[in-house]
Amino acid sequence: MSWTVTFSSKARKQTIKLPVMIRELLFQLARDIESSGPVRGDWPNYAKLSGSRHHCHLKKGHPCYVAVWIEDRHRIRGDHLCRHTRKSTLLMNW
Repeated sequence: MSWTVTFSSKARKQTIKLPVMIRELLFQLARDIESSGPVRGDWPNYAKLSGSRHHCHLKKGHPCYVAVWIEDRHRIRGDHLCRHTRKSTLLMNW
């Protein structure tokens, strides 16, 4: 059973600003979710948050990039991508 992953237009614009490595990891995560579903225990620090929300780390360390997504009837909506530094957190919708 395949899943559909969608990115908002704002998210597409924001992914252009990501470092190439992080962007490639985000798209790999989207492909993995499409083929295997939203539960991604094989990604670093994956956790189901509450209800239908999930997250995992795309890159650990400083800065740290975290992807958050929501599942709904075999559709996945990217909720946001966080970039954590020691001083700030940047939220990006995807």
